[in-house]
Amino acid sequence: MSTRPRIAIVSPAAASDNNGNWQTASRWARFLDKRFRVQVMGAWPGADQPEPDLLIALHARRSAAALAAFCEHYPDRPRILVLTGTDLYRDIDTAPEARTSLESATALVVLQEAGPERLPPRLRARTHVIYQSAPALLPVPDKNRRRLDICMIGHLRLEKDPQTFMRAAGLVHDPRLRLLHIGGALDPALAEAARSTEQASPRYRWLGPMTHAATRQRLKRCAAMVIASHMEGGANVIIEAVTSGVPVLASHIDGNRGMLGNGYAGYFPPGDADSLARLLDRLACDPDFDALLRRQCAARAPLFAPGAEQAALCDLVDNLLRASAT
Repeated sequence: MSTRPRIAIVSPAAASDNNGNWQTASRWARFLDKRFRVQVMGAWPGADQPEPDLLIALHARRSAAALAAFCEHYPDRPRILVLTGTDLYRDIDTAPEARTSLESATALVVLQEAGPERLPPRLRARTHVIYQSAPALLPVPDKNRRRLDICMIGHLRLEKDPQTFMRAAGLVHDPRLRLLHIGGALDPALAEAARSTEQASPRYRWLGPMTHAATRQRLKRCAAMVIASHMEGGANVIIEAVTSGVPVLASHIDGNRGMLGNGYAGYFPPGDADSLARLLDRLACDPDFDALLRRQCAARAPLFAPGAEQAALCDLVDNLLRASAT
């Protein structure tokens, strides 16, 4: 019988959701599987299941019940809480169960370097920054393109602010620009806005949901990727753009700043479609600006290497298991 420690990963998202939380849970399970027995679950299944030696819970509010149950059944076993986005930038201020999760975790993980700033100073000593990762893909050369595709990737929901991207489609001037949105409709009103924008602007297309693999293939053929979110914990789509050699235009929020760096040249104010449109036109017409963004993204790419993420995760798990055994 295997003596490998058993790890439970609780994710509020399932494979069918095809979102950032699921991508994180799935990738971490793969990273840990060779050294540990790993089970990914949507909720804490109860004490009648095989006993985990360590719990990884994604999202402070949505996994709060699972984290609390694990604490009750195994108070001396280590617990990692991964703050993935809306919990870090909203729920810990508004939801008591999210604040309880912070206190009950043995270790906290944030997904970009600005994340610890959102936590009380007394919690930062047990907070670890683990950048997520994606395999590198070769970009498609775009020197002689007659059309410049710009993509936004993410389900249609308010936190992602897809309407700023839609409005920008009616404000850009370069005739080569085409704005493509990939993602499912989680908000019916935003789905209707996307359909209306398609009718009003020939530059805008809503492609709907796509598989993760198909999305990456579409992304690597784009001239740039836009992330317009009001809040992010550490967006996978930024990583996938950077590791595909695709420059990013990003809303200037903490979660994006922590991914791309303080001096990044491709920021625009959240919700400001005019500023986004000007950046898109500049990207299309100014080769020096395009080259600058590509250099800055390339400089961040080593942070998002799969080997770096796996090493950081395994080191944290090993250290917590070792400490709990003493």
